[in-house]
Order: sequence, then structure tokens, then C-alpha cells
Amino acid sequence: MRVSFTETFMPQPGDIDELGHVNNAVWVRWIQEIAVNHWRAVAAPDHVDAYIWVVVRHEIDYVGNMGPGECAEGRTWVGDAPRGARFDRNVEFSRDGRVLVRARTTWAIVDKATGRIKRVPPDVAAPFLT
Repeated sequence: MRVSFTETFMPQPGDIDELGHVNNAVWVRWIQEIAVNHWRAVAAPDHVDAYIWVVVRHEIDYVGNMGPGECAEGRTWVGDAPRGARFDRNVEFSRDGRVLVRARTTWAIVDKATGRIKRVPPDVAAPFLT
């Protein structure tokens, strides 16, 4: 497995739906947040300034629930090396060792200067594949 990045997530009152647990849309927001935070924590500052990532596909399995006042550990890692402009990122949220949500998302890199998708430079991918 690749080196992973983790952080803790705790729902706010507005994150809880009428069933009394974290709304599925909130999990999607957290998937985005942990991916962006991983990018900013690991990427070289000049890469963060030059590129942005956009989601092109989400595949999410909701296998558990989390209610108010509970915390989940989010963990993300990059799967295989990029294919052209894209790569897959894995995310899991768990509580007490039990996976609640599992996702595989496909991201594409965009050059901020041109606004165009481009092939992922090897030096941009390298820190995530170590």
C-alpha cells in the first residue's frame, strides 16, 4: 500500500440528516476535503501553485453510519501511478476499526495557467507514490 494521509472528521449539526446520521452528501464533501488536504500537505509548493485537481468520477460504498458527536478517521492514499492526466485515489472513513464509507475517486490534473487538463508530470506524482 502507498503512504497514506489521515485526519479526523466530526459532523456538525447541519451534517446530520433526518435519519439521525451523517448525510451521504457530507461524506462526499469529506472525500474532497481529505484529498485536497493530502495534496496540500505532500505536494511541493510550486506544484500547489501551478495545478489543481478535479474529480471526474466517484465510486462510493456506504457500509455504516455515524451520528452526532461521533468521530471518524479518514484515510486516503493514491492507488496506481497516473494514467495520462488521471489517477485514482482511495478513501476510507472508519470508527473503532470498522469501515463506514469506502470510496475510489478518479481525479484529473488541470494546469491553472491554461485551465486545461494535462498529463500528470512524474515529479508531481512521485511524492504520492513513495
